Amino acid sequence: MDADDTTTAVAKQLSPLDKLGSALTRQLMKVVDDGVGPVTGSRDYAEARLAQFGDPEKAIKRIIAETTAQSAVAGFVTGVGGLITLPVTLPANITGQAILNARMVGAIAHLRGWDLEDEIVRNSVLITIAGGTPNAVLAEFGVAVARKSAEAAIKKLPVTIIREINKRVGFMLVAKYGTKRSVVTLSKLVPGVGGVIGGAVDATFTRIVGRLARKSFPALAPTVDVAE
Repeated sequence: MDADDTTTAVAKQLSPLDKLGSALTRQLMKVVDDGVGPVTGSRDYAEARLAQFGDPEKAIKRIIAETTAQSAVAGFVTGVGGLITLPVTLPANITGQAILNARMVGAIAHLRGWDLEDEIVRNSVLITIAGGTPNAVLAEFGVAVARKSAEAAIKKLPVTIIREINKRVGFMLVAKYGTKRSVVTLSKLVPGVGGVIGGAVDATFTRIVGRLARKSFPALAPTVDVAE
């Protein structure tokens, strides 16, 4: 069985809820990496604000303020565009807010010196987008979010642990960004899940996510190469 067949086989074993969570995580990280529609990726957004204000902390303050204001405008977030590859369609205003929050958290992590290519950092970003605290969530799996992202190499973790972390993160995202409309669909697919899904996310939640991001990703000291 080749790699594609293995991936397909694993996907068939996933529950509908797991599939939705997995799709959300992939799409939101695509936002962080490359952006979607009119929304630029986290790095480009961060660098643009850094160039504008000349100081990472001032840029972060501006990013949180902008994202909170944008999340409060239904017309803006609806125009952002939905996560069209999800197995269950979520309303455009909710996916729009998820996209904005993803870009914001990724930008804050980037400006604080965290490596957005590191898998532990990526999971930490997703946990924060869902309104969680990375250290607390990952500690359940015996994983510590290192002060230096390079110290948290994913290759040191067993594949089974990585999968469980991804599943938990996906579930957290679904719980935060689901709505009454998606609850109806999800409840048909996965009995009992309706009570877990939260309501619509607004600017207040975006502000909370911004504060969590500032706490979850403290500024890292720049790496200095010492000549021998």
